Amino acid sequence: MNHKKPLLALALLCAAGLSHAGEKEELLKLRNTTTNLIKQLVKQGILSEKTANDMIKQAEADADQQVAAAKSAAPAEKASKEVVPADEVRVSYVPEFVKDEIRQQVRSELREEVVGDVMQKAKKEQWGLPGALPEWVNRFKLSGDIRLRAQSSFMASDNAPIGNYTDYPAINANNGNTNSQNQYINTTNGRALGRERVRLGIDAKITDSVDAGMRLATGNISNPVSINQSMGTYGGRYTFNVDRAFLRYNAVDDNHFNWLTVMGGRTPNPFFTGGSELVWDNDVSFEGIMGTVRHNFLSADLGSAIGGKGPTVYGTAGMFPLQSSTGLSNRDKWMFGGQTGLDWGFDNQDSLMLGAAYYDYRNITGIVDPQLNTCTTYNTATPPVCTSYENNSSAEVMQSAPQFMQNGNTLTAISNTNTGQLYGLASNYRILNFNVLYDLALFSPHHLKLSADYAKNIGFNSNDIMSRYPGGTFVTGGAVRNELNSAGTSAWQVRADLGWPKFDVAGHWSVFSLYKYVGSDAVLDAYTDSNFHPGGASNFGSTNVKGWVVGGNYGLMKNVWLTGRWLSGNMIKGPAFGVDLMQFEINTHF
Repeated sequence: MNHKKPLLALALLCAAGLSHAGEKEELLKLRNTTTNLIKQLVKQGILSEKTANDMIKQAEADADQQVAAAKSAAPAEKASKEVVPADEVRVSYVPEFVKDEIRQQVRSELREEVVGDVMQKAKKEQWGLPGALPEWVNRFKLSGDIRLRAQSSFMASDNAPIGNYTDYPAINANNGNTNSQNQYINTTNGRALGRERVRLGIDAKITDSVDAGMRLATGNISNPVSINQSMGTYGGRYTFNVDRAFLRYNAVDDNHFNWLTVMGGRTPNPFFTGGSELVWDNDVSFEGIMGTVRHNFLSADLGSAIGGKGPTVYGTAGMFPLQSSTGLSNRDKWMFGGQTGLDWGFDNQDSLMLGAAYYDYRNITGIVDPQLNTCTTYNTATPPVCTSYENNSSAEVMQSAPQFMQNGNTLTAISNTNTGQLYGLASNYRILNFNVLYDLALFSPHHLKLSADYAKNIGFNSNDIMSRYPGGTFVTGGAVRNELNSAGTSAWQVRADLGWPKFDVAGHWSVFSLYKYVGSDAVLDAYTDSNFHPGGASNFGSTNVKGWVVGGNYGLMKNVWLTGRWLSGNMIKGPAFGVDLMQFEINTHF
């Protein structure tokens, strides 16, 4: 097509010359030029030899007819001769193949332009939809995901035998029963589990600035850190509960910058974590009210000069009820949290995110019953052994026992029950948390992400603990703690990710590795990673552990990908207890 256009233009000029040249020499030159032109078209493969011969014969026949018609019309032309401007060229004959080419080109250009305009208008006006669907349908968005997981745990060969670690979460869940089969944490027997996670979300646009979100999910209704459903219940149906339900307000300025977000209800995690689960497991949903204010400090011109749009500084604050009082108690448990940070994207696609947070837990320490260990009945042995303890604990004492916990935090006995004792948290938890994430696009489309997370519980005070629980016995990670100090109040993690930012596309991949150290009382064990060093009857995660994780993702097709990871953790204090965990998953989302 690129070679045809200049040759066709030359043919038009030759045809134009025919209408003005009357001399025999000019006609011969024009004939030879046209003939040579057609031969060149044959050589270049634009025309076949047969087509070229047909064109020459047709041109000769058309020329004879044109000459005859010109002679018969000559008298009339002389009678009414028209004045032709000097800058105007009249072409009396254009070959048919030139006309066809012009028609095809014009038709193609018009088609593209007209179709584009029609499609744009149809998209804008939603042709065919307004009459078929009601208006409210456009305000809803449905999404969800299904994950199938195969999980196997392997116990270290040098682990302490069963009986060295007591399962205090299971004891509290059984109203202090220390005689159940789940009294001790399994330290020797590996196990395999099949697990499934199903989530179904609905987002609704209420106004231009207000939206609502709701999500249903599988999992144990009383477990905030896992929405997995373990298989193997004799075919029993899965529970499907409300995992999120919230209202959200977004304020946007004239430059379409979202400077304010306020949420209330059961919401996603409002705090930046950099992908770390050191403080918050990824499955945790927050209950309460919270808000985030953002400000971009640099102008667009200055941001361009230094690379990027300038840093966005943000501040997030919220108040979250953890456990409402029951009975006659007014001792509600709360968490007040705040975070400030930086979000900076650069022109080269790199990005930097920082966050500094403070989490203050209120009324979560255990209150000891004054009658703890007060015996009401002895047997006749020598020396006599108590067979029944005082069991008239106040509502405040009973309320102080955690409604949910995993493993690792320092505990102490707080109350007697008919079958044993309840345990509560010994330390206060006021946690400083720092996160940093740098996304390096040097190998784009592959990215290298480097992140770090550090947490410190400044609420731990050994003197305060001893004054509140004089003569008490303390346990950490299920084992008796012989001394109280601040050695277990720090936690940290470093992580690296390499690969595609999104791996839900066929052939996309990523690999990752991390190392973490989590002191016994550095974070509240109720909300930390539920997969790292699982133990106990409910396969919970733990603090007082250290170890590493390696894994990867690979996209099979659109919205379907595989994930595999190996987690290896060891108890920091107490008898030897190491657990390796292998997980293999098929993930989908829609």
